[in-house]
Formats: sequence, C-alpha cells, structure tokens
Amino acid sequence: MGQNHNIKRYGEQWPSYRINQGLDILNKLKTWVIISGGWAWHFMSPEDHTEYKHAHDHKDIDIFVNPKNVAEVMVILAKDGFEKVWTRYDHMPSNENFRRYEKLDWLDNGKQVRVTIDFFESSTVETITVNGWTLVEPKTLLSYYSNIHSSDKCWAVKAALQLIEKGKNPVGSALLSKNPLEKV
Repeated sequence: MGQNHNIKRYGEQWPSYRINQGLDILNKLKTWVIISGGWAWHFMSPEDHTEYKHAHDHKDIDIFVNPKNVAEVMVILAKDGFEKVWTRYDHMPSNENFRRYEKLDWLDNGKQVRVTIDFFESSTVETITVNGWTLVEPKTLLSYYSNIHSSDKCWAVKAALQLIEKGKNPVGSALLSKNPLEKV
C-alpha cells in the first residue's frame, strides 16, 4: 500500500514529457493491451484534465496482455527500444506472469528519462472501453491495490471508491483528477 500523501505537494503536476512518453508507447500498443493502474484512471478521467501527481500515478505504465497477444506486444516494445529488466518478482509464483520492460529516452534538453512498463499476462481481466482505450474495469482495478498496484492513496482511487460505494460509475467523473482540498 502506498504511503500517505504530503498534502503540501498537492499542486504538483506531472511534466508533459512524462505524459507524452506514456501516450507515445500506449498508442503503439493500444490494439493489444489492457491498461491498468494510473494510466487507466487517466483515461477514465475527463479529457484535458490537469495532470496532478497525486491524482494518477504516471511513474510507470501498467498493462495486461492476453497470452495470445504477448508476442505482438514484445515485438512492438523491442522495436521501440524497450528491454527486459529483472526484478525481485520475476521468480515468484504469479497468476499474471509479470515482466518489466524499460528504455531510456533522451529529452531535447539532454536529460535522460526512464520509461517503465509493468507487463502482466492474463486472459481473464474484466475490461471497459473508454474513448477507444481498453481499460481494467473500475471495481476490478480497485481490487488490484491490495496486490498488484501500490498507489492506493491517489485521488482517483479514493474518489472511485466513494463513487462506487454510492452506486455511481466513476468513468468521466471530474473527481478522478480533482484536488480533494479544493472547494467545489
């Protein structure tokens, strides 16, 4: 589980290069993957929302891949410069057959940035489609914060839990990207 947020940092935003890097590879993989984690909340949020760091986790990209599509996804990742990175989870038993892929990108200012993809295999993930993106279904996604994802303190997770408890669909809700300290 994630640590409590430092509310003094609630106005911080993700740099545009982080969002652009994520969108770049996700557009290439769109046909073959199910998006999970912070990027799933990103696509469930209203378009053109502010990219607050505490709303959605964009440190990495979490995807599920149906086993029949694994080869295609691996080819796309390799062509885009991603390489397998070993983690402490690689030899642990798992239903999701976890892998991590990373690449280093150079920004125009000469800064090097790591792009990380956490890759899980599954043929049984419940999904929804939002604006052409295949995403993990919200209730299912929330259940992953006990074992697969760790940013359970992000605004989107908290808001989705509250909305679902009230019988409301979180998809498209401004609450998924709204600072909870701001007045309505």
